[in-house]
Amino acid sequence: MAYFKQEQKFQFEFSESLTPAASEREYCLNDGLKTASAEGGDNLLLVDDDLKFCRLTADYLSRFGFKVSLSHDGEGALKLLAEGDFDAVILDVMMPGMDGFEVLRRIREKWPLPVLMLTALGDETDRIVGLEIGADDYLPKTFSPRELLARLRAVLRRVRRTSEPLLKVSGEGNFPGKDELNLGALVIDLAARSATLSGQALALTPVEFDLLVVLGQSRGRVKSREQLLNEIRDRNYDIFDRSIDVHISALRRKLADPPQNPRFIRTVRSAGYMLISPSESEGGDEG
Repeated sequence: MAYFKQEQKFQFEFSESLTPAASEREYCLNDGLKTASAEGGDNLLLVDDDLKFCRLTADYLSRFGFKVSLSHDGEGALKLLAEGDFDAVILDVMMPGMDGFEVLRRIREKWPLPVLMLTALGDETDRIVGLEIGADDYLPKTFSPRELLARLRAVLRRVRRTSEPLLKVSGEGNFPGKDELNLGALVIDLAARSATLSGQALALTPVEFDLLVVLGQSRGRVKSREQLLNEIRDRNYDIFDRSIDVHISALRRKLADPPQNPRFIRTVRSAGYMLISPSESEGGDEG
């Protein structure tokens, strides 16, 4: 399924079968996402004003076991989110009335769901705006159904992986079998996918939470942008490095952590980022 522009409207044509091959269905099942013949698939909300696109995309994803609910405007999407229980949202940017950016802002005020944004615009600025608001990833409307499926699988797998009990990090060292990162005033609950700062809950996006976990588990060690990308996403995931900087910047704002005098996240010039101990928090970033 591919898109082409004609008379200022985006229409689509089919370049591949919407019926998943047996090997592809088996691969998804083995990776934890159930096929249509299995019970208990993930609940998705697809928000797009293109009715035909919604029908075709929902049909494709349902064959892999996803349960897809549809909304064709922002207000309707927010109502469904308030009433339902969803695992992820696929959200179009360009919609009449409330656009995708505003819908995303309102989602982030209430729900920590993974959000994959769709856009007919391939502009980097457009993608960065969405990432700054809290999108987990961006997909231009030149995608194939398989690419959409791969990105959904990656987002859901990442959420599940960081929900599993990992390590506890504290001043006394690492202790296996715990599900909390205790970093002084900053406490990360891995099982609940939540974090608090001085007892106050932080409203983190899924990507911001994952970055915080990776940095927290590697406290005192520098993580390059490439390492961060590899640890929070699939290795074959197409994402540009600047998105990490955008997410780190948003995370710092929520931690009240100015780069000139960081308490938690330090930039190491030409190397990457690292989470620092309170005793190391004097002095600004290195570049």
